[in-house]
Amino acid sequence: MNSNGKSFTNPQGALHFYAIGLSYQKADAETRGHFSLTEEANIQLLEQARKQGITSLSALSTCNRTELYGFASSPEVLIELLCQFTNGTAEEFETVAYVYREKEAVSHLFKVATGLDSQILGDFEIISQLRKGFRLSKKMGILNAYMERLANAVIQASKRIKNETELSSGATSVSFAAVQYIMARVPYVSEKDILLFGIGKIGRNTCENLIKHTQNKHITLINRTKPKAEEMAGKFNLVVKDYSEIESEIAHSDVLIVATGAQNPTINKDLLHLKQPLLILDLSIPKNVSPDVTENEMVTLVHLDELVKVTDSTLEHRQSQVPMAEKIIEIIEEEFNTWAENRKFAPTLKALKLKLAEIKEGEIDNQRKKFSDFNEEQASVVTDRVIQKITTQFANHLKNSDAPTSESIELIKQVFKLPTQ
Repeated sequence: MNSNGKSFTNPQGALHFYAIGLSYQKADAETRGHFSLTEEANIQLLEQARKQGITSLSALSTCNRTELYGFASSPEVLIELLCQFTNGTAEEFETVAYVYREKEAVSHLFKVATGLDSQILGDFEIISQLRKGFRLSKKMGILNAYMERLANAVIQASKRIKNETELSSGATSVSFAAVQYIMARVPYVSEKDILLFGIGKIGRNTCENLIKHTQNKHITLINRTKPKAEEMAGKFNLVVKDYSEIESEIAHSDVLIVATGAQNPTINKDLLHLKQPLLILDLSIPKNVSPDVTENEMVTLVHLDELVKVTDSTLEHRQSQVPMAEKIIEIIEEEFNTWAENRKFAPTLKALKLKLAEIKEGEIDNQRKKFSDFNEEQASVVTDRVIQKITTQFANHLKNSDAPTSESIELIKQVFKLPTQ
């Protein structure tokens, strides 16, 4: 299926570059959770891909999207891999997913990497996750020259947009949206008891935003791995409690922020022994707060998808920066596509040059036998120049022809009886 929902068939088994995935645009939080990839699952997926003969593949899994980028004979190969290492099914994927091929896939990756396709416009946190994914693929030996060059191109575009535009200006992110929500709905927030459970990237960012914008000195951290929480608490002079104390800590908290990375809910109604109203913000994908907490009348539960609807005046300004960002992408994307096109026919031109050199040697040898005064050196110089002009003509044709490059390459191979790569 492509971006229009049509299926791709590839009976010859030729490899194409695909981007397959699902995002917040069509998939709700629960569905995105079904396709969420843990770090361990990501490694296993890449290992399995390599066993299947896939030469280049990289994965991205965030709270808002899960995507695979790679070469395959069909998108179904990648979809099957994704489903094998997540809790999703191919049928569920098809209802909410998108598949892009070749240049469309390249364009999509540029938009994702630069924050133009993010749930919050200009969210640049995603580029570090993409970079991490590409590095892992390279380390595991499943990143070819094409995708490595593409990775460098999208990173370059991201850097230029960040430096040359104000697309990332202002404090608009999932973590800041959470803090905005709390500040808008919790009176005297600086005096409230706030419990933060989980200190992954979103958890850390949320904590920093809480301290910066609320001046709250009553923030408690709980993490399953206590030393990590203590390390973070030391930076901000916060209180850290053992995971075993979570029930008692929840009982006297006004706000509970859950940013754990578990595949199943870590908070449920059995942990709630409330003495006062509790606002719970679930910033996790998959959801880490069970819906049954709302059976307690004192609980107000808000999930990440609702939080990102909290807008900020900076978004309007960011929107004005989009045309500038798109121009930067257009330049770098065109440079990459030109490189990719040239890369396709470079082996054919090399083979053509060798073939013409072979014809040259045969003809010079023939003329040497016919004429005793034959000037071999002069003949060699002239024929070398002719060979160079012929290959340049073919190169220009391949670069500028309206006909598909693959068809032109095939014709050249047939005419000169070149070996197939």
